[in-house]
Amino acid sequence: MPFEPTLDLGHGITRIESGMVRDELVACYLVQGGDDYALIETGTNNSVPRILAVLEQRNIRPEQVKYVIPTHVHLDHAGGVGGLMQCLPDATLLVHPKGARHLIEPGKLKAGAIAVYGEAEFAKVYGDIIPVEASRVRSMEDGSEAMLGDRKLVFLDTPGHARHHFCVFDPASKGVFTGDTFGLAYPALTTAKGPFIIPTTTPVQFEPEALKASIRRLLALQPERMYLTHYGVVENPQALGERLLGQVDDYVALALAARDAGGAGDLEARLVAGMRVYLFGRARGHGCQQNDEELEGLLGMDLRLNAQGLGVWLAGLN
Repeated sequence: MPFEPTLDLGHGITRIESGMVRDELVACYLVQGGDDYALIETGTNNSVPRILAVLEQRNIRPEQVKYVIPTHVHLDHAGGVGGLMQCLPDATLLVHPKGARHLIEPGKLKAGAIAVYGEAEFAKVYGDIIPVEASRVRSMEDGSEAMLGDRKLVFLDTPGHARHHFCVFDPASKGVFTGDTFGLAYPALTTAKGPFIIPTTTPVQFEPEALKASIRRLLALQPERMYLTHYGVVENPQALGERLLGQVDDYVALALAARDAGGAGDLEARLVAGMRVYLFGRARGHGCQQNDEELEGLLGMDLRLNAQGLGVWLAGLN
């Protein structure tokens, strides 16, 4: 099937392509409750015009958007928050309590991203990070709820990928907006065996036991589907969750083996090499037909970020 930048998923939910780096990398979701709407995940500030264009195409007035909801403050999820809030006058930002201050005063987020990417690449990928007025921010504690028209959204604290991460349970669709807690599954790697799903350990707050507990908590809701930021809706979450739990343990074993294999100077290179062998091997076992170069294009960024996150976790063990 040809790629569709905007796709209705049923249950009053629309997947919107963010346009970050490449198609089918970062998804945003438009959720309808009566005459009201919420945006879950924002992509980057460069994604804002795309999202606003979808609202205009659907004759949704800016004041109908009641909530902007990033699952956590990593910039592929929350970089567009400030830009959207400027354009949506009646929206309230719903954010994890540990992430709120970073979106009210995003100077540290911006400086950290520029330190990693450089100013030119930061501008190309992220655009900018615009602060949000504190009066428009509502911190969502574990178990708190928000009503979108007659639609209830339930917020669950889900650390393990980041300590400022929540997931959003939507009883109306029997689905969960999972951010990065339930891993990533790029559509290009889906086979007859289903989605190719893997955990993501982006630095700097990977905590394996906390992540497994969060995955189990989501599965305990008995959801019928998961709405992944990376990327799109996946069904049969119980089987996928069991796969993720095993892979988290595999990541830990991989990291410990890389640490024990030699000196600290080339640890990251060993982690990257080990992660590449592991993920490419799993892809082959899943029936993915891409060659190594194509797999590198799809998974290379993630395997390097996973390796960096594992390196930070290992450093914290000392």
